[in-house]
Amino acid sequence: MAKKVVLAYSGGLDTSVAIRWLKEERGYDVIALTIDLGNEKDLRTVEQRAMQIGAVKAIVRDGKRLFIDYFAFPALMAGAVYEGQYLLATAIGRPLIAKMLVDVAREEGATAIAHGCTGKGNDQVRFDVSTQALAPDLEIIAPVREHRMSREEQIEWAAARGVPVPATKASPYSTDENLWGRSIEAGVLEDPWQTPPEEIYAWTRSVADAPEQPREIEISFEHGRPVRLDGHEMDGVTLVQTLNQWAGEHGVGRTDLVEDRLIGIKSREIYEAPAAWTLHAAHEALEQLTLSKPQLRTKNALRQEYADLIYNGLWFTAHHQDLAAYVASTQRHVTGTVRMRLHKGQAVPAGKKSPRSLYSYQLATYDRGDSYDQGNAVGFIRIWGLPVAQQARTQLLAEGEAPFQLGTSEGAPPEPPA
Repeated sequence: MAKKVVLAYSGGLDTSVAIRWLKEERGYDVIALTIDLGNEKDLRTVEQRAMQIGAVKAIVRDGKRLFIDYFAFPALMAGAVYEGQYLLATAIGRPLIAKMLVDVAREEGATAIAHGCTGKGNDQVRFDVSTQALAPDLEIIAPVREHRMSREEQIEWAAARGVPVPATKASPYSTDENLWGRSIEAGVLEDPWQTPPEEIYAWTRSVADAPEQPREIEISFEHGRPVRLDGHEMDGVTLVQTLNQWAGEHGVGRTDLVEDRLIGIKSREIYEAPAAWTLHAAHEALEQLTLSKPQLRTKNALRQEYADLIYNGLWFTAHHQDLAAYVASTQRHVTGTVRMRLHKGQAVPAGKKSPRSLYSYQLATYDRGDSYDQGNAVGFIRIWGLPVAQQARTQLLAEGEAPFQLGTSEGAPPEPPA
């Protein structure tokens, strides 16, 4: 009896060839698993294609709710943005796919999982490391990484064996998408000097074509999670889908980034993430109201660590558990509503309120109703400046020195380099 392998099947060229390759070259019975994270494919056609190519079983699973609730929203709450511009849509989907691959492998009695990654990108690391954490006994097979055929060679290989594949020539672009965002690479985009052609965008209008009239919307959060749009309660999937449409119409969410891949290569990537960017800006604005200064500073210091952890495929680690516990604690009081203005490629907070706000009008105002006792400032400043005055008296002003004079080594800016 042949061994079983569960293949993450997208319906594209690489994984379609992989079904037959795993059967012919490795002797596996292939179970094709297609996971819907909101990429809006014709899933029935994908399922039929897998069986036609030679899979012994084709399974389609809906992962949209799990993806948003347990992966995308936690990343949002952490403020995770890779290299300041990438909201990690593809990266945050990979650990869920790996988890579902392992679950199906257990259900079907498979001894291996497989994916369609090359040996050149980040996803191979995310799939492999996640699987090693969840099921170290399972073999991991990456057909494209092993057979090393080019796209054209795969098409020829499939044609010689009568394997129906969805491509007959090389596409100029490589894309990946889920509810949280869409990525585009390859083709003319491999030259960072080239302006991205408008044809590559599918979710966002250009700034030139976006409406002249701005749109204001209200996003409500409870404990850091988005729960309502314009006062209407929504589940996470519906909220993100709706916001992708609203923000995308106004050109919000485009990013052109030369990013540092985990394996050491710089890669030019184009991203569309209308909902994710709008939610990120709104969440950050609400945190400004509800978190203290040291909380904001500490969380800001950790957000890059959290983003790197996701990008580098380390979701299923003790380190992530530790960071996630801290983030969850910070979100206890991040409840309230932010009014966002969508206009010509920008999603900007226009107003914010919270029942847990640390902002006090009575303390902040300079008008009547000011409850702040300005006399308290004198004692505070004396205590705050005490060590400064003490050092000045005993060191800096000793023996008649006059420190911090312009033109001296103490007071002058450093000379520019030669």
